Amino acid sequence: MELYHGPLDVKEIFGRWLDEEADSNYGAYIPFVGTIRAEDDIEALSFDIYEPILQSWFEEWQERAAREGAIVKMAHAIGDVPVHSSSYISAVFSPRRRVALELIDAFVEDFKANAPIWKYDIIDGERVYADDRSTPMNGAGLLA
Repeated sequence: MELYHGPLDVKEIFGRWLDEEADSNYGAYIPFVGTIRAEDDIEALSFDIYEPILQSWFEEWQERAAREGAIVKMAHAIGDVPVHSSSYISAVFSPRRRVALELIDAFVEDFKANAPIWKYDIIDGERVYADDRSTPMNGAGLLA
């Protein structure tokens, strides 16, 4: 799991991940890139992350992928990310295509539902909690 301040350098991150796995003999590599859309007059999205819970969540996913002979990688932005920039990148490397396809879908959907990340819209330079873009975390109490 990699966390960066500001927008992600997709080419650098993906390129490095490819280099890291070049000799691994995986038959499938499935990336996912999340990009900030220009909508509702936002200039950017801003992200707060509770790192200890995110790290624990990610470690559980690494274990799940390992049981399938695969690995997962993930990068996410902290702070402000302008429209048309990337805030989230994930990838699955697997010996088998079907495993990679199923894992990336489940990983991205579970991330959206359970990762401890709070989103804010940046409009006219102001940071406003993006209730409609955020997903409540199960069992998060007041944070839900």
